[in-house]
Amino acid sequence: MVNRLMQIVLPYGERTNLDTLLEGRKVLASWSDRQEDESLVVHLLLPAEETEPILDKLEQRYGGREGFHVLLMPVEAVLPRPEPEEKKEEKEEEVSEEEKAKAKKEEKEKKKKGIGIRVSREELYAELSEGCALNRGFVWMAILSAIVACVGLLRNDVAVLIGAMVIAPLLGPNVALALATTLGDMKLLKKALRTNLAGIGIGLSLALLMGVLLQVDPEGTAIRNRTLVSPGDLVLALSSGAAGAFALTSGMSSVLIGVMVAVALMPPLVTCGLLLASGSVGMAMGAAELTLANVICVNLAGVAVFLYQGVRPRLWWEAEIAKKATRRAASFWILLLLVLVGLLFFQ
Repeated sequence: MVNRLMQIVLPYGERTNLDTLLEGRKVLASWSDRQEDESLVVHLLLPAEETEPILDKLEQRYGGREGFHVLLMPVEAVLPRPEPEEKKEEKEEEVSEEEKAKAKKEEKEKKKKGIGIRVSREELYAELSEGCALNRGFVWMAILSAIVACVGLLRNDVAVLIGAMVIAPLLGPNVALALATTLGDMKLLKKALRTNLAGIGIGLSLALLMGVLLQVDPEGTAIRNRTLVSPGDLVLALSSGAAGAFALTSGMSSVLIGVMVAVALMPPLVTCGLLLASGSVGMAMGAAELTLANVICVNLAGVAVFLYQGVRPRLWWEAEIAKKATRRAASFWILLLLVLVGLLFFQ
């Protein structure tokens, strides 16, 4: 079970109101501390899937109050350990029929929306917004990833190429782009696009430079394999995007996501630059098509998984705006994908 620790800062007299607000939610443990400034810090141990509805209720009730703060932290381990299912069932028998009916209704609604065990919208947003920041760290990671990919392609060395995949500088911006599309968040969308374009520009520029300075063999297996778009490549990119989005929403390690997603992004981009520098324009265009196809598939799959996992804006009017924006963006991605598939089968 993935758990989270939530710390809520409120005026001291709000404890009773908070307990009322938490009715019907699954809280594993709770305790509170009174501060010198008469504020109250309430600590809640929660399953990850409970954080979003509680955060929404807190924001709705206390969002405008001075001194209101919420901190959300991952939990590595819990003692005492969770109770076995048998004991849980015994305790559930003591619960009233009304509460049981309410819990079953909520469970059915979750299933209809496709909501599984996932982290909250706010946690996803914070992680991906930070991951797509265009800063010195991202620039260096993009440079190093491009260099490693170039060396791996020129030496025809798969092990070195895997190193470029693990660095994965384009992971954050692409998954952030999918989340921004799902939420209809224009601020995050512009930020992700800017960082994506910067990463692509850095990778392509370095590949062009190394292609001019070093001898490029267009017939090398590692390079040639990234100049042809096949149905298998599209399936790989769709699977990678879906796996990355599922791993993120489930709270899995970002390193694992990097291995899954980066396999489809940096190597073909660098291949395009190397081939352009060597004068193999036709093959370079094939690598560019593969890069574009992979970006489209990763984002399309990411949006589909976020929607399936029930990632939605908090307010209803934001949800309506997001729905329209998501439809437009998804239609655009699908149209581009169909064009590429058409080019693939009519070449």
